[in-house]
Amino acid sequence: MRQYKLYDYWRSSAAFRVRIALNLKGLDYVQESVHLVRDGGEQHQAAFHSLNPQERVPVLEVLEPGRGDAPPVLVTQSLTIIEYLNEQSPEPSIYPADLSLKSKVHAFAQAIACDIHPLNNLSVLQYLQSPLQISAEQQQAWYEHWIATGFRALEETLQPFIGLGSYCFGPDPTLADIMLVPQAYNAHRFKCSMETYPRINQIYESCLQHEAFSRALPENQPDAPE
Repeated sequence: MRQYKLYDYWRSSAAFRVRIALNLKGLDYVQESVHLVRDGGEQHQAAFHSLNPQERVPVLEVLEPGRGDAPPVLVTQSLTIIEYLNEQSPEPSIYPADLSLKSKVHAFAQAIACDIHPLNNLSVLQYLQSPLQISAEQQQAWYEHWIATGFRALEETLQPFIGLGSYCFGPDPTLADIMLVPQAYNAHRFKCSMETYPRINQIYESCLQHEAFSRALPENQPDAPE
């Protein structure tokens, strides 16, 4: 049986995605916390750098059976990790069977991973604060702008699928939901207005009723502050 170790941080939205995927697949895993703020960020220390030269979480360490003394497989980048898990454990799939619908799911996920999240992640916000010395108010405006720009498009994308199920593209959670929930969680955390995204709000609430999503919530992680 494969053994999984997830290097993550309770507040990392990228790690949040992978936790959801692992839970949806019903895979057991152990967690190794990498504190992204303490002591200048543990991700910058030599021990973690050797796992991921990008110095980012998550990293999935996979111990494959029958490999003898071979080193564990290391997989980085949340989307790549999720795809890896889907290949290793195809059921339940994170994609619908229909090819055209699968392409919509993948594009939706990429819109979050490539166009929204990179502009608002921790390293960008830290750079805005120092050395650029952007004020807290300007930083908040930056965050809200990119959430609004991205969520307007996501909300419109979801409209044709209203009535087909509780999740983004139907009755079952897919990669789209895995990606949406952490981003919506962050929008709430940063007090972004969500009034104009009723479908996103409905999906978010539906997902949080699913154990795979609720178990993955930041506040439910072992390294979350009490």
